[in-house]
Amino acid sequence: MKKLLVIGRTFPEPKTTAAGGHMMDLLRFFQKMEYQIIFTSTASLSEHSAQLEALDIPFQNIVLNDSSFDDLLLEFQADVVLFDRFITEEQFGWRVNEVLPDSIKILDTEDLHFLRRARESALKANESFSSDHLYNDYTKRELASILRCDLTLIVSGVEMNLLQETFNIPQALLMYLPLLVDPISKTENTSFTERTHFISAGNFLHAPNLDAVKFLKHEIWPLIRAQLPQAELHIYGAYAPEHVQQMHQASEGFMIEGWVENLDEVMQNARICLAPIRFGAGLKGKLMDAMRNGLPMVSTPVGVEAMYGKFQVPGLVAKDADSIAKAAVDLYTNQAKWESCLADIHVILYQRFNKTHFNKVFEARLGKLRLNLREHRKQHFFGQILQHESLRSTKYLSKWIEEKRQ
Repeated sequence: MKKLLVIGRTFPEPKTTAAGGHMMDLLRFFQKMEYQIIFTSTASLSEHSAQLEALDIPFQNIVLNDSSFDDLLLEFQADVVLFDRFITEEQFGWRVNEVLPDSIKILDTEDLHFLRRARESALKANESFSSDHLYNDYTKRELASILRCDLTLIVSGVEMNLLQETFNIPQALLMYLPLLVDPISKTENTSFTERTHFISAGNFLHAPNLDAVKFLKHEIWPLIRAQLPQAELHIYGAYAPEHVQQMHQASEGFMIEGWVENLDEVMQNARICLAPIRFGAGLKGKLMDAMRNGLPMVSTPVGVEAMYGKFQVPGLVAKDADSIAKAAVDLYTNQAKWESCLADIHVILYQRFNKTHFNKVFEARLGKLRLNLREHRKQHFFGQILQHESLRSTKYLSKWIEEKRQ
């Protein structure tokens, strides 16, 4: 039986983050391919962590800068090692390379962290984002990790183009694997007249979500509320910090609801999803959830980036607070426009995020890598150069820390 070792930045939380849901899809894919799987992380389990044992996937805590991880590698002998985000590849990739040099190394980016950080930096500096913001040490680290791995999974077509056209990353090292969702075939409450109020959702540990809620509270919602005095905004998401919880004001219709067990249910009762994302990368899980639940949205160019392709956007897109508020009020009060936004959602989900299609593509890429791994690495030898040089400092610092600990 083939074996997969996953090294996660955290244990997956599919009901709090899109990344958690994406990881669970990957685990189910490898299970269908009859892989034996172990999930490892330096993080602790949380109350929202997936019940991996229910899927017969054992999980294990690992320790940074400790040779006990080498022992795990030797014992398990993984055929494939999956790094969840580039930071885990930096921390553990050199150990995998030394102990299991013939294992296939896959990097799951979730989104390009350097792109998200560059956009955040531009926003904080009150500057228009440009490619100049991308050229920094953080970008170098993530690109180096991509080059060291045999295959990197990218969720966004925009990010695929950025890597290939701006940074000349070979296409053979990349695979487009977006968020994959199963559409809800029928919702209990899909009519305009039966739905009411606004909703926003997102894990508060994710900086773009936190910024969006502040943007809503201080700039957007007062404008909407002035025109719709009976409307309410219900904000859902795990790990809300104290200062966000203090934003809850029932008299203003601004409700901080916290984590919700069934996001689909509350989305099916809302009329509009507000997602004023000012920086970020990848695909937005909240907008995927809105589509699945027949819920039009109002978002930003960054929010809808790479989501809908040639199809009609299932909502309205605006940039600043005034135009976002205007769009939200317009869509909330215009039944014909609201219904027209839903015209393409099932086609979008089927044609752009079809789980069956992308699983077949992934299976084919993995099979090709398995058969031609040595030749693949010859053709992309620069990654081995980076493995040799750039991780030496990480390796010896790790060994020094381990020695000092003893």
